[in-house]
Amino acid sequence: MELKTESILVTGGAGFLGSHVVKKLELEGAKDIFIPRSKDYNLVEKESIIRLLKDSKPTIIIHLAAVVGGIGANMQNPGLFFYQNLLMGVQLMEQARIFNIKKFVATGTICAYPKFTPVPFHEENLWDGYPEETNAPYGLAKKMMLVQSQAYRQQYGFNSIFLLPVNLYGPRDNFDLDSSHVIPAMIRKFHSAKSNGEPSVTLWGDGSPTREFLYVEDCAEAILLATKKYDSSEPVNLGSGREISIKDLASIVSSKFDYTGRIIWDKTKPNGQPRRMLDVTRADTYFGFKARTSFEDGLSKTIKWYLENLTN
Repeated sequence: MELKTESILVTGGAGFLGSHVVKKLELEGAKDIFIPRSKDYNLVEKESIIRLLKDSKPTIIIHLAAVVGGIGANMQNPGLFFYQNLLMGVQLMEQARIFNIKKFVATGTICAYPKFTPVPFHEENLWDGYPEETNAPYGLAKKMMLVQSQAYRQQYGFNSIFLLPVNLYGPRDNFDLDSSHVIPAMIRKFHSAKSNGEPSVTLWGDGSPTREFLYVEDCAEAILLATKKYDSSEPVNLGSGREISIKDLASIVSSKFDYTGRIIWDKTKPNGQPRRMLDVTRADTYFGFKARTSFEDGLSKTIKWYLENLTN
């Protein structure tokens, strides 16, 4: 599929991942890219989605819009996260089918996997148990797009794909401590502690959980490769294949700021899922994706962007 000749709707195109996907599309030569804004189109409402598709006339939809946040935000808004993410995905895919869209690219979440999935996570493990409780409503809402994708392909021959990105990080991430994920939250906390001479930094949990991180530009590249080359409803993991503990992550981020104060682990706060690391074989086999950015380089680029854009 030649993207430069397609009309492409990117929901969430002004957001963290979406802005990088749009940049990659532009580098591919895509000229007809439509980026809806929430103030103009409420993707929870059916009539708004219909109006969006009439206005943008897409041949491809890349659905990245989501209501997201870290563990705290998920715990405070389980109903909201479930309802809005479910309706956005289900209604958008249904209207895409009705409008005869050529291809629908759905992005799920690592939170869809069962809480105690064996490492590395294989796509076949998706239905082996219930997700980790703090983000289960969000994870299950997003996973329904996989069910829908497979059902619609079977009944209607509708071409949709379902991708499962691991935790993302990079420039233009969300650094708001009320809703951010772990890497931007640590960057902000350690930078603030270093700048203000604070003797300690408090982090959630006990530091034992592990996570895998994918640099956002690599994820954008994976989404474009899948859009061009992949046409099946089998879910596909997108990751780097590297596992790191939260405790080790804290040591790395603190060293980037030469912070030598104490790290206090608040064990009254939840750890989240015990371990996360993906098997990334399918992405390589099906559309030739391998993460290219090392964690060290990606982290340095993220910190550089933060210091240049959000600390003035």
